Amino acid sequence: DKTAVDNISIHLNEGECLALLGPNGAGKTTLCEILEGLRTPDSGVIKIFGLSLPEHRDTILQKVGVQLQETNLYGRFTVKETLELFSSFYDSPKPVEEVIKLMQLESKENEILKNLSGGQRQRVYLGSSLINAPKLLFLDEPTTGLDPQSRRQIWDIIADIKNQGHSILLTTHYMEEAEVLADRIAIQDHGQIITEGKPNQLINDHIGKEIIRLTFENKTDLDLLADAYQSELNLTEKPVILENCLEIPTDEASSISIKAMEIATKKAFKISGLAIRKGSLEDVFLKLTGRSIRDA
Repeated sequence: DKTAVDNISIHLNEGECLALLGPNGAGKTTLCEILEGLRTPDSGVIKIFGLSLPEHRDTILQKVGVQLQETNLYGRFTVKETLELFSSFYDSPKPVEEVIKLMQLESKENEILKNLSGGQRQRVYLGSSLINAPKLLFLDEPTTGLDPQSRRQIWDIIADIKNQGHSILLTTHYMEEAEVLADRIAIQDHGQIITEGKPNQLINDHIGKEIIRLTFENKTDLDLLADAYQSELNLTEKPVILENCLEIPTDEASSISIKAMEIATKKAFKISGLAIRKGSLEDVFLKLTGRSIRDA
């Protein structure tokens, strides 16, 4: 009774990383499962390498790698045994030792999976999806739950994979991950793609180059001040209210910040802090999908 994927049209170019972003319940994983051949859509056409799913499913999957959002492999297999198992599924797999080296797991190849750290296991899962030298790689939240160092290691590996000419469809909750790895970003919400483009293009189109954050000694009547700013600064949208702060997206931070302080003083609002930062992909995401947490 819920439409998880609603009339989406999406494309991925050869050698490109496309990041799919969206809040919980946006339909990202459902879309990926459809594209991976794991779930049958009610309608629509899917073409991969110019071939149609499901008519050429087996042929397509020989050239596709998938790392699912949740992966549990047999914990008593060693790293090498796990990759050998996945290697046996394909007609022309990469040498297992080559994948172990790519995943920087040489010192762990004879270690059983249950004794590995979370980051090491994630590299095994990623290696399993690469064993068939895929032309297209699906990565569904590949670094969720990892510490910053392990996340960076995975990023470096994914960047290297992309540089080798592989196409990647990446879903992630980490805005920085999308900015670092993706050539193009699509934001999905309520089953639809609501915007799409290069990271810098999306920031410039929806936010602006910079964000002015004004902090006040109290948060009383900030809504009235936000209205005044929109009117007197000729803003296309009302500033965002965050607790005792107002955020103003702009391409003219220096002049706007001076005017904003003058307006606040005139209206008897005491400013306790002012900061200017670059607009980010997170700002775009929150603007388009909302700031309220939701689970569906």
